[in-house]
Amino acid sequence: MEPRILRPVKKPTNLRGRVYYDSPNGAWSIIRLRKEIVNDFSELKEKRSSFSYQMVFYQTPQELEKAIREMRKEDKPLPILLFLVKDEESND
Repeated sequence: MEPRILRPVKKPTNLRGRVYYDSPNGAWSIIRLRKEIVNDFSELKEKRSSFSYQMVFYQTPQELEKAIREMRKEDKPLPILLFLVKDEESND
């Protein structure tokens, strides 16, 4: 069976979460899905299923626009936009 991209079931959601440090990899590489995402993608609650991710990086807005046009033609779900953010250092 070919992998299938999940579709959200609710309205657009704007979340902010944390990236966690993964010692074996020596990098900030662990992203935990927030409850709101699990609620929007209810299939993620299926314990006996297997899930993976597909990540695509576009270098220019034009490349992203072209990809979105293709998604519309093929009735594919839109991607989740993920921005990696470096937080300000706190001076506590």
